Amino acid sequence: MPIINRIVDYQSEIVAWRRDLHAHPELMYDLPRTSAFVAEKLKAFGCDEVATGLGRTGVVGVIRGRKAANGSGPKVVALRADMDALPVTEITGAPYASTVAGKMHACGHDGHTAMLLGATKYLSETRNFAGSAVVVFQPAEEGGAGARAMMEDGLLERFAIDEIYGMHNFPGLPVGEFAIRPGAIMAASDYLEISIEGRGGHAARPHLTVDALLVGAQIVNQLQSIVARNVDPVNSAVISICTFKAGHTDNVVPQTAVLTGTARSLTAQVQDLVEARLREVVEGIAKIHGATATLEYERNYPPLVNDARATAFAADVARAVTGADRVDDAMAPLMIAEDFSFLVQKRPGAYIFIGNGDSAGLHHPAYDFNEEAIPYGVSYWARLIETALPA
Repeated sequence: MPIINRIVDYQSEIVAWRRDLHAHPELMYDLPRTSAFVAEKLKAFGCDEVATGLGRTGVVGVIRGRKAANGSGPKVVALRADMDALPVTEITGAPYASTVAGKMHACGHDGHTAMLLGATKYLSETRNFAGSAVVVFQPAEEGGAGARAMMEDGLLERFAIDEIYGMHNFPGLPVGEFAIRPGAIMAASDYLEISIEGRGGHAARPHLTVDALLVGAQIVNQLQSIVARNVDPVNSAVISICTFKAGHTDNVVPQTAVLTGTARSLTAQVQDLVEARLREVVEGIAKIHGATATLEYERNYPPLVNDARATAFAADVARAVTGADRVDDAMAPLMIAEDFSFLVQKRPGAYIFIGNGDSAGLHHPAYDFNEEAIPYGVSYWARLIETALPA
């Protein structure tokens, strides 16, 4: 079961959809044009049901196949693509480059959406499966937890979803190759904000002050000891302080400082450890210097944990599309995050990466989705449904 010839026949059409979406990026939940574009296509393809407004601007299509030959109940398998862009200014110079200032598809969600639309068109034409395929087009993956919002609107229950699968392009992985792993494949993403209160004063009389900037600098240094000396070396964690705001002029010791950043982990145990130690280090360092400090710690996305059986199945489907030697089923986990993690907390499923070739990295202003990946991605989606739901 290599790349599907019928899909190759309308690759140029899928490319046109992708370029249209790329030229008109929208952010987070504010996706009126994108959602309408997707819903219109689903209706034109002949989906049996098209639902809009889940998670505010999410779109869902249902394609019903044949009845199972053995008389068993209809199984429902879902495929998910993300639709939102990023607040990045594009520098690709492509003829289809973003027409919206300060916004671009710097993560390839335009390609993800187009590939799932292509699979929807094919599956709606052929219906060579038993049960139902549910195609999920999700808003606000980039920090807005759109998957959770769609779940809160009843996505899983309303469409009786039994399993769900996701896919993301991967720069550096050759086109036509796939990578996946069972268990934790992507990290939890947590937000942290540290507020420091010292005692301001004249820069020439520092002995009469409690320098909030100095306290913040000590905290930044000491936080790295959590990863180096508290987390088991065979596990993984990241603590990154990314903003540091203190002071307004050159001759005043600042009274306050605010630091923000992110913490990443692959297991709940490490996540708990990192949060607890962060709080102890922040409060302890501040106390040593005569200041006070508080930590706001917000758990955003949980780790993305692939179901073992679903992962093995997804890898087999990918091998059938592209060849056994072009699928890595033991890739190293990544410390970036993905809100598909909420979905696989509630249903068995797996998340796979598809090669984007030698492109700029994700979230870079020179990034572009590699259109040569389209027939592989669309064929993977189609074969996954036909294999999971044999007619």
